[in-house]
Amino acid sequence: MLKGILSALLVLVTLSSAIGKPEKTSPKKEKRIPQTLSRGWGDQLIWAQTYEEALFWSRSKNKPLMVIFHLEDCPHSQSLKKAFAEDKEIQKLADDEFVILNLVVIVCLNDSNPSCFPDPSMTVRADITGRYSNRLYAYEPADMKLLLSNMQRALKFLKTEL
Repeated sequence: MLKGILSALLVLVTLSSAIGKPEKTSPKKEKRIPQTLSRGWGDQLIWAQTYEEALFWSRSKNKPLMVIFHLEDCPHSQSLKKAFAEDKEIQKLADDEFVILNLVVIVCLNDSNPSCFPDPSMTVRADITGRYSNRLYAYEPADMKLLLSNMQRALKFLKTEL
């Protein structure tokens, strides 16, 4: 008899705990990737927060500075961002040898995604340009090999000129 009472009590406890639990009807939240200074240009890279900080790092670490200008909602910037982030050679070179900064601009760049290489004296290297004569510092997704080559040139110039 005691066994029967304990069994009934166990069933009642189990039922009451199941009834007392709230139903899980809350909508599923989609996973959000935390926003970093990279803004998707290379989340594993260390990005400077400001131009002043980037110049300081460039001087103190004796590394060239690469500045990327882009517009968050621009389809041209989005396609270049994807190509830049997926290019393993560019990501490795940027990680190992560069101080990098990306700046969000507030006006449309008209199919242009400029990247420039200021030297430690704060002068933009006019001898390291993209392939467009009317947009000297602009790159497109198809220009990743040229961008990589220009990154290597900036690194070489910094090492030989200092």
